[in-house]
Amino acid sequence: MSNTTTSNNVPGIKDAVPGIKDAVPGIKDAATGVSDAAASVPDPASGTNDTTNIKEIEETAGQTLTTTFAELGVDQELVDVLTGKGIVEAFPIQELTIADALKGKDVCGKAQTGSGKTLAFGLPTVQRIHASARGHVDGLILVPTRELATQVFEELQPLAEAKGLRALAVYGGADIEKQISSLKRGIELIVATPGRMIDLLDRGAVSVASVGHVVIDEADRMADMGFLPQVEWILRRIEGEHQTLLFSATLDGAVDSLVTRYQNQPVRHEVEAKEVTVEQMAHRFITVHEMDRKKVVAAIVAGAGRTMVFCNTKRACDRLAGDLEKLNVAAQPIHGDLRQRQREKALKQFTDGELQALVATDVAARGIHVDNVDVVIHYDPPDDHKTYLHRSGRTARAGGSGVAVTLVLWNQELEVKRIQKRLALDIPIVEMFSNDPRLADLPGWDPSAE
Repeated sequence: MSNTTTSNNVPGIKDAVPGIKDAVPGIKDAATGVSDAAASVPDPASGTNDTTNIKEIEETAGQTLTTTFAELGVDQELVDVLTGKGIVEAFPIQELTIADALKGKDVCGKAQTGSGKTLAFGLPTVQRIHASARGHVDGLILVPTRELATQVFEELQPLAEAKGLRALAVYGGADIEKQISSLKRGIELIVATPGRMIDLLDRGAVSVASVGHVVIDEADRMADMGFLPQVEWILRRIEGEHQTLLFSATLDGAVDSLVTRYQNQPVRHEVEAKEVTVEQMAHRFITVHEMDRKKVVAAIVAGAGRTMVFCNTKRACDRLAGDLEKLNVAAQPIHGDLRQRQREKALKQFTDGELQALVATDVAARGIHVDNVDVVIHYDPPDDHKTYLHRSGRTARAGGSGVAVTLVLWNQELEVKRIQKRLALDIPIVEMFSNDPRLADLPGWDPSAE
């Protein structure tokens, strides 16, 4: 199945910041491997004669033709950094948006978390920060969470260094005085959460008046978390011409209002969402006893690789992570009550393979992007089927597969069966104790044979 993108140039969108540039001439559009469809169709949502040009990534013999970053117009020194990290070919959202962003156009991209959006907006932003911007902020990337700010910063910092730029991540929960000291030394690119950025603006530690490149990432989550008023407060303080790149999993409601008010005739690109489905992973439902439950988790982790465990409360995360450590399982909790340094350390250790298990709440896990998770354990069953898929989908990222394990106490069976029915999962719930040898190889165990 091909990925589909929609490109709209919508005239008449209100330009909330006067003088925003449409394009920077002279940058080669080398987005090979993308072809325009022969026909344009009316956009029924606009109520005008605007057209929607459909583009599809070409496929040959079932294989999607890939595009290199150099073909998209990315500078060689940035390509070299990516190549050194083993990143050679662009993901669909990168292939579709980078060339337009390098031309200076406002871009509105619709793609899911984990689709490669960071490089889609990061490469053009780093490349287009002008040499005259040395010493003051020219690029501003707004993200909803501290974890995402850290991840985006770590991915873009080597690229910024290759261009002689200084980047900084600012977010709540970290020492604001240290952030102010870094800003005084001169920063060209900031990755920020809205609240901390406003704190710094209020203190006069930074100015966005002359920012030339703005990115709003995960705009839908900004809306869900109530951050859009803060985002708009910041955007209204940008005085000069600038480019705005916005990326979101959805583009309706409040997010669409943001596009309308703060983007100038944006080119719209959409990568068809590949929803996580029950077929992408193996499912195991295990009845356990309360006193034995943590030992069951330890047995599963011992037989698996990288494991994410979900609990419903912060206290439960702390307690389970401590219990697993006592059972010789390298585990750490991650939730909102921990210091940012602790959260970052736990996430890095998990990503680097130093931790066997990360024990998280649903809220804290938002924005955490870790590929190659082998097993997801629902220590506390989710409230509904959507949460089940969201949690379990962490073991099916980047085309991978894995195992989702739900632990069921005697008084949770009806609740779990409702979720199974909603997802059409006709899988038996099998009782096990922590000494059961089947726990060491859940992927190889067939519950339907019981």
